[in-house]
Amino acid sequence: MIPIARPIIEEDEIHAVNEVMRSGVIAEGSRVAEFENKYSKYIGVNHAIAVNSGTAALQIALQAAGIGKGDEVITSSFSFIATANSILYTDARPVFADISPDTFNIDPDEIQTKITPRTKALLPVHLYGHPAEMKTIMEIAEDKKLDVIEDACQAHGAMEHGRHAGSFGIGTFSFYPTKNMTTSEGGMITTHDMEIDTVGRMIRSHGSKQRYHHEMLGYNFRMTDISAAIGLVQLKKLDDFNQKRIENAGYLSAGLKGLPGIDTPQIRSGCTHVFHQYTIRVTDDCRYERDRLVTLLGKHGIGTGIYYPIPIHKQPFYTRLGYTDSLKNTDIVSREVISLPVHPSVSREELDHIITTMGELTG
Repeated sequence: MIPIARPIIEEDEIHAVNEVMRSGVIAEGSRVAEFENKYSKYIGVNHAIAVNSGTAALQIALQAAGIGKGDEVITSSFSFIATANSILYTDARPVFADISPDTFNIDPDEIQTKITPRTKALLPVHLYGHPAEMKTIMEIAEDKKLDVIEDACQAHGAMEHGRHAGSFGIGTFSFYPTKNMTTSEGGMITTHDMEIDTVGRMIRSHGSKQRYHHEMLGYNFRMTDISAAIGLVQLKKLDDFNQKRIENAGYLSAGLKGLPGIDTPQIRSGCTHVFHQYTIRVTDDCRYERDRLVTLLGKHGIGTGIYYPIPIHKQPFYTRLGYTDSLKNTDIVSREVISLPVHPSVSREELDHIITTMGELTG
């Protein structure tokens, strides 16, 4: 089976972890500080705050920006549920705007229709590693005096016109094992703002700037030196990992071009798509509907993923909260998307097998 994801952990990551274990300092320490420093420089921001998950990064970023009870945050329903749940954690309300069917990212025109006097922030998602339309989104935010929190949990290294995802507003990243780089589990907040950095660090560590002196409600969201040690090694490899994903995606797109009912990924001009996922759409012109095609691909030894089969606004929990949104594009693409293996470990022979099999099943 060709897996949809395969984390790459090599001897240098193992050696880095062993060094930390032998040092006796395995909680938050010097490796975390070094990782924060190097990651902030990579993204092109002044500050980075390492935490224990991407979800924690989202929650802290929102809270540090002052999002709270009665506020509304506009975001995408076509994402992992942590995007919206992090807003609920602050007692604010997620408001869902529809997506572009081409890039699967939030549509800035739809954002405009959702802004109310209670809107406090925008939370665009750089889905699958393709940057959202940040230039336009930042213009909207500036005009309406809104904060911007970027969900870049799938977009390590993605760029729009030379700027990294996570460098426009307050960036949030996940280092879950299947991401473009990993720390085994972990996350990062990136910001140019000293105040966000100061408050974010307090929230991360029980509301404290100094030990046993607590100024606000906080949490234990710290990253360990063990995770940071892995992250430091992975960060050195990230650009190479991404380049391999980009090359694999290009090879797949060339091989799948013209297949009936198969729409390959599109990339906006000026963007670097880092292909956390290579996601196609299976339209009505295809011989098989999406779920049947997934089954047949599995029988041919090809792993797939559906990200995401149920949009957030249609999740049982959200319908119980009273969400009844009609999001035309979101609802359509959630029934059509399939992600195919594109990670750096996929071989040329495996890519050829995917292309050949797709051609036989759909041609």
